[in-house]
Amino acid sequence: MNKLIFLDTETTGNDLEKDKLIQLSYKNNGEVHTELFKPNIPITFEAMAVHHITSKMVEDKLHFYESKMHYELEKLLEDGGIVVAHNAQFDIAMLKHDELDPKQFICTLKVARHVDDKCEMSNYKMQYLRYYLDLDVNGKAHDAEGDVMVLEALYNHYAQKLSVEEMLDISGKPSLIRKFNFGKYNGQMIGDVDKGYLEWLLDQKLEQNKPEDEDWIYTLKHYLDLL
Repeated sequence: MNKLIFLDTETTGNDLEKDKLIQLSYKNNGEVHTELFKPNIPITFEAMAVHHITSKMVEDKLHFYESKMHYELEKLLEDGGIVVAHNAQFDIAMLKHDELDPKQFICTLKVARHVDDKCEMSNYKMQYLRYYLDLDVNGKAHDAEGDVMVLEALYNHYAQKLSVEEMLDISGKPSLIRKFNFGKYNGQMIGDVDKGYLEWLLDQKLEQNKPEDEDWIYTLKHYLDLL
């Protein structure tokens, strides 16, 4: 059995700790499965504007934890399935809200960041990578099934350079961010930025203590140790 599970979620919002999935698509052994689910919190208007899934569209659906898909994924994970996702931390957080906890995962965002050691890319969003790498895929953006198609093509691209074991190793650690993509230092290499600003930003990240800032905390500590 192919143990790779290409997976993408659409959600009520983008808060790792509070939001819930409303659409899930996964591909395993050549078959794609996609379903909508009813969350137990409202879908934000900001999220609707991205994925165009409204509360009315899911009001008659099952909760994810009640669904056949939940059972199917649980069995795949118990059989050693490896989840492949872009920004896997987010998708896995959504699965954990419904008591699915993948033990093995590959994050194509971390893999892309790792491979781009010369910082030739301006960002690592999946749709940007799709066109930057000229991936031959016809998938609709911000739709779980369309994103899974792009995700598989992205994985196949990096699988030509790295083994599954190498990608698992990269994905299981905090990754080093090399360039700012926001604020007054946007586009500048982090190692070239004023030490005082890096210390201030690290203090902010530590105070906020958000799970999604793991890579930033690791990165800022790394560069401050070098200064």
